[in-house]
Amino acid sequence: MAIVLSQNALTVLQKRYLKKDEYGHIIETPEDMFRRVASTISKAERIYDPRADVKRVETEFLETMSNLEFLPNSPTLMNAGRKLNQLSACFVIPVEDSLNSIFEAVKHTALIHQSGGGTGFSFSNLRPSDDMVGSTGGIASGPVSFMKVFNVATEVIKQGGTRRGANMGVLRVDHPDIVIFITAKTPPGELTNFNISAALTDAFMDALGNDGEYPLINPRTKKIVGYKRAGEVFNLIVESAWRSGEPGILFIDRINRANPTPQLGKISATNPCGEQPLLPYESCNLGSINLMKVLRKKEGRWEINYKKLGSLVRLGVRFLDNVIDMNKYPLPEIETITKGNRKIGLGIMGFADMLVRLRVPYYSDKALEIGEGIMEFINSAAWEASMELAKERGAFPNLKGSVFDEESRKPVRNSTTTTIAPTGTLSIIAGCSSGIEPLYSLSYTRQVLNGTQLPELDPIFQEVAREEGFYSDELMDYVASGGKLSERRDVPDYINKIFTTAFQILPEDHIKIQAAFQKHTDNAVSKTINFSNKATSEDVRKAYLLAYKLGCKGVAVYRSGTREQQVLTCNNTLYC
Repeated sequence: MAIVLSQNALTVLQKRYLKKDEYGHIIETPEDMFRRVASTISKAERIYDPRADVKRVETEFLETMSNLEFLPNSPTLMNAGRKLNQLSACFVIPVEDSLNSIFEAVKHTALIHQSGGGTGFSFSNLRPSDDMVGSTGGIASGPVSFMKVFNVATEVIKQGGTRRGANMGVLRVDHPDIVIFITAKTPPGELTNFNISAALTDAFMDALGNDGEYPLINPRTKKIVGYKRAGEVFNLIVESAWRSGEPGILFIDRINRANPTPQLGKISATNPCGEQPLLPYESCNLGSINLMKVLRKKEGRWEINYKKLGSLVRLGVRFLDNVIDMNKYPLPEIETITKGNRKIGLGIMGFADMLVRLRVPYYSDKALEIGEGIMEFINSAAWEASMELAKERGAFPNLKGSVFDEESRKPVRNSTTTTIAPTGTLSIIAGCSSGIEPLYSLSYTRQVLNGTQLPELDPIFQEVAREEGFYSDELMDYVASGGKLSERRDVPDYINKIFTTAFQILPEDHIKIQAAFQKHTDNAVSKTINFSNKATSEDVRKAYLLAYKLGCKGVAVYRSGTREQQVLTCNNTLYC
């Protein structure tokens, strides 16, 4: 079976995914890797049917991955069928207000990072700085001081020998230490292994809209200990995000209104990229469909093949449900709630590339219509697949008391089915644009693998140039060196429009795309709202407020050049 991979895809696979011997020599091919994964995940079929045709399922999984039509999250590709066999990407670990709980959480984090997962934490239960410590009569140091402990622990644990750990730290906006938290990453080099997000409540957003105050609550006593003007705190969040891209924001009450199992508790944190809200100890495994593979040419024009997309959705749901059973969990608490809720997160990648093939500008109303329509189709098909699996295998065990616990509703196998992940390295392997992000730049450098530089000249641009008859080696060299398309007379104007890149797209158009996908996504949507270096803090403020208005569950912004190290660097500074 011939697998067509780019040189950058091979580099990533060789550095991080393919099996190595004790001397660090690669001992499997990409085909071997996909076969290893397909063989392992298909074995779950026998748990529910001893006579299941496992070989047929294995072949389906293998062909779909080898064709780069669907890929599971990185830990599944790295670990399936190997000693670790930890297959989930996303975890949330609880942190309670005691030294014992805090350092248990540090230990659990180390085990998860060692196995290839990323962790999220809410530090909102920790007593604020300068609060009383009853057991010693001392003074508490507050949540941010303990986040530094997690940060150091992460630094010294190399994830399964393949990647360094990532964390999400969350603090509620009504915690007395919220100002300390917002500015925690302002000094360069602080909390380098954390993304941080402020959890904004409905009460806070109401106070913000009314130019009023809101209460600060001590989590230890549950008493109000002061008031803050919402506008001042929001301005501080905006200013900090403008300077460094952090904190992001989570609309935590909106997230909990979508919690499918409220009987088990409230959601207070997400995974490191923010797209997967989880209960304490819950984990989730993700997978993404490559939208470039569901396009077909008809009478010389590209169109979406919804029949093929539906087939990939059904296969993806089955694959991810199987992963839950084949997973080797780092902690028994994680296994219990993960198997109880059976959350999966099927998403997409290649959206921007698909729009280019359809000749639709990313910032257009047509792109919103296409994006929302695709996600509505995927979400509906995913729930149908989950209902079919429930007939075969039974509903998820924690259905009683969940939002699905109604006589009129058909049982479902999974408490959630869809998530939009960032697909950073998966999209390199698949050779497509990442997640639902726009094209970052037609020419850029991607930094991965502890500093490895991967130069990229967008392949879809080369494809379109040939199709539309304006290709030349000289043009490709011009674009690779950072030249502006708008200055080329040989490039038609409508081509300029469909190749509008991340920093040329207005922030409100980024937000509108995120909101369109969120309408039909069970969990949340990973999306970076890119700003040029010249953007103002007022631009960031407007983006945050629009995200709340349009129904997003959270939002992350990034103004180019505001971090010492960034994953992507475009070659045309006029655009970014």
